[in-house]
Amino acid sequence: MDDSELLAAAQRLPTSRRPLLGLTILVVEDSRFACEALRLLCLRSGARIRRADCLKSARRHLQVYRPSVLIADVGLPDGSGLDLIRELADASPRPGVILATSGDSSLAEAALAAGAAGFLEKPVTSLAAFQQAVLSSMPADRQPCGLRVLDDETVEPDLLAYRDDMAHAADVLNMGQEEKTLAYLAQFLGGVARSAGDRPLADAADRLARSRQNGEPLKQDAATLAGLVQERLQRRAAI
Repeated sequence: MDDSELLAAAQRLPTSRRPLLGLTILVVEDSRFACEALRLLCLRSGARIRRADCLKSARRHLQVYRPSVLIADVGLPDGSGLDLIRELADASPRPGVILATSGDSSLAEAALAAGAAGFLEKPVTSLAAFQQAVLSSMPADRQPCGLRVLDDETVEPDLLAYRDDMAHAADVLNMGQEEKTLAYLAQFLGGVARSAGDRPLADAADRLARSRQNGEPLKQDAATLAGLVQERLQRRAAI
């Protein structure tokens, strides 16, 4: 190995400030806003990020390569991230670290039972918490040597990504308002709105979810949610 190869290898080793250097993280997440936060966290930690927005896309990625870390949202448009976690927990080879994420903290137990090594509750914006979640699940020989700088920095995703999520929600609504579609939409918008601090939208999504669980009519709650989504799309910038 010549000097240039030695330098290149050294640059891929984790450091105290960039403890995830050399890792590839596959984020399976349908929210652009949540994914943008994870992209910024990976960038500041030294990791490379790849994104899949549904189970089908994630499985295409996994046919080609095995990421160092997989972070799967529990609620996805074509199924549950828990199913993907179960598949990969028993796969060989498998990602070195498998984490689940959701805005619903009550899903943490189910995620761990499915095979996840940890659970990230949205919003995921703390650099120190993100790094700790990944590193605590890694073998000791993959962790940076010596003391690690615990940065209390938080990231702020571009609000244009939030508007992208509103456009996605509008597209889903235009496809129809069957109960399955509305269940996905309530989960998706609830998580996104809480991450962005949009309390009116989060409350409306929660009302729709409760009405569905209680077997109540959904038409009015769905119309309210659709109106809030359109209101945000009509603004120049998302709130």
